[in-house]
Amino acid sequence: MEKVLTAHFANERYRRMDTYRQYGGYDALKKAIAMTPEAIIDEVKKANLRGRGGAGFPAGVKWGFLPKDLSRPRVLVINADEGEPGTFKDRVIMTRGPHLLIEGIVISCIALRAHACWVYIRGEFVREARIMDEAVAEAYAAGFLGKNILGSGFDLDVTVHRGAGAYICGEETSLINSLEGKRGWPRLKPPFPASVGAFGLPTIVNNVETIADIPWIVTHGGETFAALGVEKNGGTRLIGVSGAVNRPGVYELSAGVNLKEIIYHHAGGIKDGKALKAVIPGGSSTPVLRPDEIDVSYDIESMAKIGTMAGSGGVIVIPEGTCMVRALSVLMDFYAHESCGQCTPCREGTGWLKKIVGRIEAGKGREGDVELILDLCDNMLGRTICPLADAAAMPAQSFIWKFREEFDRHVGEQKCPYGNRF
Repeated sequence: MEKVLTAHFANERYRRMDTYRQYGGYDALKKAIAMTPEAIIDEVKKANLRGRGGAGFPAGVKWGFLPKDLSRPRVLVINADEGEPGTFKDRVIMTRGPHLLIEGIVISCIALRAHACWVYIRGEFVREARIMDEAVAEAYAAGFLGKNILGSGFDLDVTVHRGAGAYICGEETSLINSLEGKRGWPRLKPPFPASVGAFGLPTIVNNVETIADIPWIVTHGGETFAALGVEKNGGTRLIGVSGAVNRPGVYELSAGVNLKEIIYHHAGGIKDGKALKAVIPGGSSTPVLRPDEIDVSYDIESMAKIGTMAGSGGVIVIPEGTCMVRALSVLMDFYAHESCGQCTPCREGTGWLKKIVGRIEAGKGREGDVELILDLCDNMLGRTICPLADAAAMPAQSFIWKFREEFDRHVGEQKCPYGNRF
């Protein structure tokens, strides 16, 4: 299978402008300059490119939400926050191929008729931000950014902006608030960012991997990209595999690759010859799967049919012998810490999930605690401004539905059956 993004990532100099151009870098931009914005958008639609940040919304359709009125400036914002536990593939693009992202930004801005772009990068990503800053400077020096790009009359400024490090700022309206210097709280929608976004302007927010795919789509055509994946899920995607596997890492695979194949073939199977106990398939917010559920295509529709999500492409592998109550407790600590506190069901719900799961894990669970967790989840799902409450409730529900016996044993025996000490 042809690699769209990672074909040259083994070359450590690929992040530099001269090496990137030796491999044909910025040729797609030259082609895009000769195209109309509408023609570029048509190719992206033909590509069946779904957003790679988690929601999976079709990129070309999202671009079409911008108002037709051109009297107000439009802007593009790149979501490089990547705060979902288990997800680390956008970092690879920014460190190994930053010019892929920059070239994608320029082409996308031509299509959107936008003349300003911010790359909002997670505050902890110090090295990634430095590499992006260096690449942006190289692009300005070579005439790929700034005034009159390649003599086309098109102007574009790109700014790398570091956030302060909050999971909630991966949500697009929180990100926009943070970019404007405000508290990173989600906004009520409508209005949607495509109408009123960053600095009150029509705004498209796209993930790093999504935009890095654009140069290949322009070069080879949308239909060719679509053929690399499956129906409604075009192209390849980067999948980060972590946990108890022999070869953890980031793999570029077809959007329709089988989840079992990802774990046992590409990632080398379970470490130390152990059996598989569970898989969190698309970042920590996605419902967990049992081993008998992983023989499934890793595309958005197929994963939805079995009650979970491909999400942000972060596959977390859990081996036999792992206490699932402890695993859920770790997740609930994270979501309680990262709730911004704006919505009561999230602020109180994540806090209570942390307390109840924590006391079950500690051998102090009470009769009815497991049902109480499920009741809390029911009162969180879909009742908040942003999906953070859902991100905590969905894994909590699925852990109990699929590993109920372990929770009951913790409560009944007042200890961890795996011998964990507290």
